Amino acid sequence: MSGRPLLNRRLDGLGTTIFAEMSALALATGAINLGQGFPDTDGPEAIREAAVRALRDGRGNQYPPGMGVPELRTAIADHQRRFYGLSFDPDTEVLVTAGATEAIAAAMLALLEPGDEVIAFEPFYDSYAASIAMAGGVRVPLTLRAPDFRPDLDALRAAVTPRTRLLLLNSPHNPTGMVLTGDELTAIAELAVERDLLVVTDEVYEHLVFDGGAHTPLISLPGMRDRTVSISSAGKTFSFTGWKVGWVTASAPLVAAVRTSKQFLTYVASGPFQYAIAEALRLPDDYFTAFRDDLQAKRDLLADGLTTAGFEVYRPQGTYFITTDIAALGEKDALAFCRSLPERCGVVAVPNSVFYDHPDAGRTQVRFASCKQHAVLAEASSRLQRLES
Repeated sequence: MSGRPLLNRRLDGLGTTIFAEMSALALATGAINLGQGFPDTDGPEAIREAAVRALRDGRGNQYPPGMGVPELRTAIADHQRRFYGLSFDPDTEVLVTAGATEAIAAAMLALLEPGDEVIAFEPFYDSYAASIAMAGGVRVPLTLRAPDFRPDLDALRAAVTPRTRLLLLNSPHNPTGMVLTGDELTAIAELAVERDLLVVTDEVYEHLVFDGGAHTPLISLPGMRDRTVSISSAGKTFSFTGWKVGWVTASAPLVAAVRTSKQFLTYVASGPFQYAIAEALRLPDDYFTAFRDDLQAKRDLLADGLTTAGFEVYRPQGTYFITTDIAALGEKDALAFCRSLPERCGVVAVPNSVFYDHPDAGRTQVRFASCKQHAVLAEASSRLQRLES
């Protein structure tokens, strides 16, 4: 070889994800894994049986249509109308993807030219950085700061330049659990219209807003219908994260653009599972309410345990996750803390510093996943008490 680096320079610094490292550490030590955001129980039995039925009936065992099976596209359109009063044509304005992660990557590849700037709230899910980099975009982070992690709207406005092409938003927000308010959404929409920006919204935790709050899709606001790519997925709402069924809803031109890049990524995926998720999206309201209430109770259980163990806890408004600060424990480095935690306490967590372009902003922040069984969360809380002693 010539000595030329094997890895494209755009991907410098984007090695193995922190989730892979911490999950491997959990396996190696037998620790309770509160790092990666997946439930430790399956979703509804009726939906799992729907997938089995699709397999046995030969539906989806071969390539499904590139846009997704019609049953699922119709169910997604119906879901958007049922929960948000939004109308989408299932034939031209709905695209099924291999999870939300592929949808985000496909959107970045489709919508960005090299050098285009993308503003994203940090800390951010690590695939955002990779997707923007692969598209040749320039990441412009807007830092959310403890304790409430609210966006600084003046700083957002100031961050927009003539090179800004797109806003990449996540609400409910991973990892902080922040949920954008109506006033914040309105200000962001007005800015996008004024500066003629595209917006990609990651809404995978849309059904996990706690304490009586509600999720409002940005695409529902005035002026946003033709400039917003709205992304969600089934994994977080139905506890089948391994099925990798996500979707895009947007105007027909934006869906066509995203599909152009998506077809050269996976082409299609998750055939039989698409039929099952079509049924899942039609579950009664009681399912979504009970699911949210259960996750809120789990949030409270773990948050109380973390507080007792000496962490500063930033109680989230939504999502699977709780962000904490370890400075009160006398700790100064979240990455070192998380690497030592399995041996010290038999628990795995994730350092928030890896989700920042400016790691010092999250140097002592640690994220715990609360989407586990109540008994598991109680045991993890008990183990974490060792830190105090």
